[in-house]
Amino acid sequence: MKICVISFDFWGYDYYIVDTLRSKNIDAQHIKIGDITHSNFSERATNAVSKIFLNKNLKTEKRQRFVIDSLEQMGYQDQILVMNPDTFDLSTLQEIRKYTGRLITYLYDSLERVSVDEEKLNLFDKIFSFDIADVENYGFEKLTNYIYMPLTRCEKQRPEIDLFYITSYDNKRVEFIKLLTKKLLELKLKFQIIVIGKKGWKYQLRNTFIKIPENLHIIFSIKKISHKKLPKYYKNSRALLDLTRENQYGLSFRVFEAMALEKKIITDNESIKSYDFYNPQNILVLNENCSNLEKSFFETPYVKVPEEIYYRYTLEHWTDKVFGLNKKT
Repeated sequence: MKICVISFDFWGYDYYIVDTLRSKNIDAQHIKIGDITHSNFSERATNAVSKIFLNKNLKTEKRQRFVIDSLEQMGYQDQILVMNPDTFDLSTLQEIRKYTGRLITYLYDSLERVSVDEEKLNLFDKIFSFDIADVENYGFEKLTNYIYMPLTRCEKQRPEIDLFYITSYDNKRVEFIKLLTKKLLELKLKFQIIVIGKKGWKYQLRNTFIKIPENLHIIFSIKKISHKKLPKYYKNSRALLDLTRENQYGLSFRVFEAMALEKKIITDNESIKSYDFYNPQNILVLNENCSNLEKSFFETPYVKVPEEIYYRYTLEHWTDKVFGLNKKT
């Protein structure tokens, strides 16, 4: 069987889908458009002028051509999975459609946040979504993100801090972080928060000129941290923080990374209480003013998730379900 995954893959999660498929002896390929960028300064300058005066993004067009060129070389695929089709023009999706008998998409952003034209969605044989609201409103099939990391027992880890969080810059998150840090300081907890994105430069500049308390570690960075280095940060913390974006109701990868490392989760996502792995000893849902955050949450032991529940969120099960590799799933 031939399967192709097409995605931007900014954070590097989609690689694991292809890797898992190959472990099942499937001929799997990944067309990663995030790797396609401008070759030199001249191309960047030309694209800047094109966007301003012609309202055309040449880099986007270059990426669309790369997808079609890659499919021409690969040939017909039994299945093609497109991650977040908003990335592609309708004409590109129509061309992709010609290369497979089963075209699938997985939406790991809500349509309220990232809209996708109905005409595009109609091209797909199957639409999966991680967002509960979209599943209810549009009849998509519910599918969470997945556990891509190997299981690491909590007994084998020696965390030195209480809470860790890494996130892309988002106004809603940053405002909540300001509120949360006050509570963390009151409880005398050790934590580290890293906010990545170009919009964080003003905070980065400001932090250069102020004295930060010893146990307050908030870093605003333009450069993202390598995906392979993240487990080292996670393992050094007793709990991981997960804050939603505005109009987001699905579970982020942070929840599943926490499950793989047997870490507690602190989140503002109320919907997490509806999942079968929810345990209040492992998962704390913050209220609006963080008044329900207590030091005792970090001091009680992690309650292990039953194996049969854990398996439902593994990438092995995820790929079986998405590509119909095991009809029992």
